[in-house]
Amino acid sequence: MIADKEMREKFHMSITPLRFTGISTYSTDLQTILTRAVAIASLPIQLLQNQQADLIAKKQTLSSINGSLQSLESAVSNLGGLGGTKALSVTSSNTSRVTVTLNGAEQPASYTITDITSVAKPASENTLSGLATADSTAVDSGDDTLELVFGSDTYVLDLSSYGNHLNGVRDAINDLGIGLSATVLDTGEEPNPFYLSVSSITNGETTLKLRTESGNDATNILSANNQGTDTVFKLNGLTIQRSDKVITDVAEGIVFTIQDETEEGESVVLSLSSSRAILANALNSLVSAYNAVSDRLDAQVGENAGLLSGDYIIRQTRTTLQKIVGYHADGNVQSLVDLGIDVDKNGVMSFNSTKFYSLPTNLINSAFTFLGSSSTGFGQLSDSISQISDPISGFIRKQQDSYDSADTKISGTIATLSSRIEQMQLGLSEKLQKADALLSTLQAQQSALEGSLQSVNLATYGKKS
Repeated sequence: MIADKEMREKFHMSITPLRFTGISTYSTDLQTILTRAVAIASLPIQLLQNQQADLIAKKQTLSSINGSLQSLESAVSNLGGLGGTKALSVTSSNTSRVTVTLNGAEQPASYTITDITSVAKPASENTLSGLATADSTAVDSGDDTLELVFGSDTYVLDLSSYGNHLNGVRDAINDLGIGLSATVLDTGEEPNPFYLSVSSITNGETTLKLRTESGNDATNILSANNQGTDTVFKLNGLTIQRSDKVITDVAEGIVFTIQDETEEGESVVLSLSSSRAILANALNSLVSAYNAVSDRLDAQVGENAGLLSGDYIIRQTRTTLQKIVGYHADGNVQSLVDLGIDVDKNGVMSFNSTKFYSLPTNLINSAFTFLGSSSTGFGQLSDSISQISDPISGFIRKQQDSYDSADTKISGTIATLSSRIEQMQLGLSEKLQKADALLSTLQAQQSALEGSLQSVNLATYGKKS
């Protein structure tokens, strides 16, 4: 696509007449002849440039219409999406205990969470005793090997290449890449300020030990204060235990996060319900987007119609708007009118929120059936809009491509004509230069002749004339 800026610059292009530097008294007239000839020859170029200016204006108009159409497509598609999800929203009665978000829920529901006795956290233990240094004091006085137990797996740490000290153990654990993070702590308490800290990077109850003798728990040099915990709670009376506090696989269509333990007798209710406000906002968005498209189409019809007057895209888009207004379905909600949307005699769409919020619940439920989904019901009309507005294959895109093709041809014609005019200008300039030289010679001869006559008159009659 040729950039609009580049195209605009073309409209300021013109053939600059050569500067005529004559020596006769007629040189100014000859310059006028040259300039006039170039101007007349350039008239076809100016017509072509006007056509390019119209192409730019049409492309810009189509772009503005396309932007409004894409907003309308989004509004219709969003309504179809709400038809599929029934405009569900989810709330928690106590977000300090449980937070919740939608994750594809399609039906209203209610869940009661009680007896949160623990919230998942990672295992994290420190060495029982401090050492004098982190890089030289031996951790194991035996054979430079330690045995690490993490969950149900056991690993042998060979310190011969890392060093039999806290830094060496830290590096050996981290290099395993098994989901543990080891660091050395400096408490500053002499004479033995250095400790090893080992933590799981994931939540959940597990086993975490570091033994100096294989299989001998009595040689475990780590504390046993925090072996990690699972999240334990009841949902609708059923006991649930998970290794994480983010629960994704218990209640279909929602994700909730256990934040804190509950007190005795305390409960948290998670409620899934259809939101009228969400649907009302979506209907309002439809109205705004529809009117924006309608206004842009109106600017292309009537006495002051724009350059796209009569264009098939204007007609096609108007037909699509009529499909939206006239969409009809079976059921309790049969058209947009039943949801409080009207179109006046001037084609302006409006939303009556008072009527909408006064609708009984059964009609709101029927509204979701009317809206359908992205491929059914009212929502499927987004496909009709997309046929026009798609940035790659839409009608507007194809029309703009045709404008670009026409512009390329016009630019080629302008280049050819410009070259011809420049050649004509050069040829005419040469001829005028010769004419100017001849005029100059004749003027010089005329001056010489006049001088001779004046001399004769002076000699004969004693006067110049």
